Amino acid sequence: MTQIWVVNPNSTEAMTDAITRSARAVVAPGTSVTGITSRSGPPSIESHYDEAMSVPGVLEAIAAGEQQGVDGYVIACFGDPGLYAAREVARGPVIGIAEAAMHTASHLGRGFSVVTTLARTIGQAADLAHRYGMQGFCRGIHACELPVLALEDPDAIKVVTEACRHAVEADDSDAVVLGCAGMATMCASISAELGVPVVDGVTAATLTVQSLVAMGLGTSKRGEFAPPPGGYLPGG
Repeated sequence: MTQIWVVNPNSTEAMTDAITRSARAVVAPGTSVTGITSRSGPPSIESHYDEAMSVPGVLEAIAAGEQQGVDGYVIACFGDPGLYAAREVARGPVIGIAEAAMHTASHLGRGFSVVTTLARTIGQAADLAHRYGMQGFCRGIHACELPVLALEDPDAIKVVTEACRHAVEADDSDAVVLGCAGMATMCASISAELGVPVVDGVTAATLTVQSLVAMGLGTSKRGEFAPPPGGYLPGG
């Protein structure tokens, strides 16, 4: 049995539940998905400050998973907080949802648009596109101006759909990347409405982890992602 932990860097249990359902819906038989809520993260992550405050909880969760023999991890926040540090802690693969979503969308057309939550996070998404070598594919980043926790409102999908429609038309994009884990359940509906592929990073990252584990691949410990010097781990 392959064990994947989907780590929600914020402390909102309802979001963890929704994220976990989305991840479980796509995995193959023989793969177990467990949703983990940060014990110390903010209720939502919508700024550089929030992201920084979320990282200790992410690393604590990864360290706990290592003690339990977890095979791989998804960091379920579009900022991919603590991703590189988590790779130092984990033996198996650790994948961020922005990283997975952008790479997946790059396979589906010449270019994609990102639709995120608040406009203040656009710069962070642009930084991630550059970090992952996706700047040649990312044609634009747009905000729906809904806070993360407002995505739980039943009417939120209408707002996000219209933001995606505008992004596709404005950028002449072939696909859309949803820029928040809280949008994970919206993919199929938006794709059907707009007629273009819509990528959710939670499912993309989960399947990436599953594939890497199936291939017997884990994080390289040869250099940069070797265990932290001194042996200190969060929660230890």
